[in-house]
Amino acid sequence: MGKGKVKLVEGGLRHDGRRLDELRPITISVGVLKNANGSALVEYGRTKVLAAVYGPREPQMKHILLPNRAVIRCRYHMASFSTYERKSPTLSRREIELSKVIREALEPVIISELYPRTSIDVFIEVINADGGTRTASVTAASLALAEAGIPMKGLVAGVAVGKIDGYLALDIDEVEDMYGEADMPVAIAPSLRQITLLQLNGVLTPGEFTQALELARKGVEVIHEMQKEALKKKYLDVKVEE
Repeated sequence: MGKGKVKLVEGGLRHDGRRLDELRPITISVGVLKNANGSALVEYGRTKVLAAVYGPREPQMKHILLPNRAVIRCRYHMASFSTYERKSPTLSRREIELSKVIREALEPVIISELYPRTSIDVFIEVINADGGTRTASVTAASLALAEAGIPMKGLVAGVAVGKIDGYLALDIDEVEDMYGEADMPVAIAPSLRQITLLQLNGVLTPGEFTQALELARKGVEVIHEMQKEALKKKYLDVKVEE
């Protein structure tokens, strides 16, 4: 990552016309896969992520079972057609790493001790990638878990803050990530006031870090409200149909 010649901020607006503190257009749908216990489709601008949850269930591999809680398994995968250059369908090292990062962002809110000797499996498919895939994945997976009826202490939502042309910017896209000076993905469980994911690629001063975290918190609050609305809509629609 490094500052390139691409002009990302001009006249207080970013290359896509957004203000520095403005999220991309976000769309959330819950219950999109009938064969999964829970599912969600989340779009942050052109980034589109599908999450499916299966379980709690008894896995075929008995050796992974824990006597006191459920095992949370997460697989993050980018579809071959999700990027400009065709990606290999096999899991890359980055996908394996992000699977772990996303799992660790979800585990603090899942009440896994209610289901000992079972597994809860989270599958995430990035359908289109334009920056912020890990944070959109956390948002989608959290919703899929909720729709699956997995007991949780609260929902988790994610967003990335970047530094572009010397300015802090909320919900950066791929161009801003590529040519910016820093990228800080954050996931928060607002009802618990708990940060469950915090990474930083690049350099921020202590003051910038504090400001970036506050910017992320405000963004997450907006996304969190959208998550709750999507779940309400899903269950209100079910009641109306019944």
